[in-house]
Amino acid sequence: MANDTKYKILITGGGTGGHVFPAIAIADAIRSLHPEAEFLFVGANGKMEMERVPKAGYPIEGLNIAGFHRGMSWTSISRNVSFPFKLFGSAIKASRIIRKFKPHVVVGTGGYASGPVMRAAQNAGIPTLIQEQNSYAGVTNKLLARKAKAICVAYDHMQAYFPEDKIIFTGNPVRSDFMHTEGKRAEALAYYELDPAKKTIIIIGGSLGARTLNNAMRDNAALIAAHPNVQILWQCGRFYEFEFNNCETAQLPNVQIRAFIDRMDLLYAAADVVISRAGALSISELCMVGKPAILVPSPNVAEDHQTKNALALVEKGAARIVRDADASEKMLTEAYMVLENEALGFSLAESIHQLSRPKAAESIALSVLKLAEKQYEAKPKRNQNKPV
Repeated sequence: MANDTKYKILITGGGTGGHVFPAIAIADAIRSLHPEAEFLFVGANGKMEMERVPKAGYPIEGLNIAGFHRGMSWTSISRNVSFPFKLFGSAIKASRIIRKFKPHVVVGTGGYASGPVMRAAQNAGIPTLIQEQNSYAGVTNKLLARKAKAICVAYDHMQAYFPEDKIIFTGNPVRSDFMHTEGKRAEALAYYELDPAKKTIIIIGGSLGARTLNNAMRDNAALIAAHPNVQILWQCGRFYEFEFNNCETAQLPNVQIRAFIDRMDLLYAAADVVISRAGALSISELCMVGKPAILVPSPNVAEDHQTKNALALVEKGAARIVRDADASEKMLTEAYMVLENEALGFSLAESIHQLSRPKAAESIALSVLKLAEKQYEAKPKRNQNKPV
């Protein structure tokens, strides 16, 4: 593979961090292996990728597209009226972007924009690679898999959804700063002003927050107060900051509530037990840092895929699971139990760390470059990088 060849890589995906951050990690890995590569991202207007991707140093174009709302409320119904028009307009723009940029390969990490862009690439005869983060494949990726050249997965038994000969087990890519958290504990405790003499539970609700986790914290002030030697760093999310900032739990001396976490690597480094939702990105990060985890899957996701993600770990003794409906009663009780049972905590940490794939981004990048090389060699040289 000649390093002076200027492969053109288009990456599409976004809407949530679970789609955006893997996409950026893949691009970074490709750039590290092949500095001459040229990139273009395509996302959905108004979504986080339109801010995060440029900050990471990559150009991005946006499609005017949103998801289909499954609810039967008037708001959902009214939004769905415009869905076919947005989808049609996005398909046209996606085709124009493909024709103009002329990528050698298109990578899809999921999200609103991914479907139209991947379909446009496949219709144009451009090789596509799917990066499926979850243990349960969504409808769009299952449809796209028919014409995809490669499908990179993070869980076993994905042949139930994809052609087995296209599957490459790579794991999910995570940011490189999560790979060496074991040496950051002292720095982490100082950064978050935590007491080194106390065990630490961290609650991760995501950038917007998770109401179930927040309600469970609010409802258990007495239980938390009864464990003064355990401190809790509670990330409630920006959406819920004002609602929970003044509750009784937030006023306890062994509780620190924050709307947003700016150094996730240090947060994990400070933790003895992590309570989290079970999104694919969160699970991949937990595997990388090797921390005992209590997973509370969100029921408000397509095909209940967070429960399937969590159970894939539970079956290997790599995490504990608490149903969303049982969070207030069991979430913190489970965390305290793990802290008190050192053998269990050690076993959970070892088992989840064994599932980590530190070279996931590099493995995906190599697959992308392999497809790009084949496409580059297949094209007549006179058409390479021809101006539009």
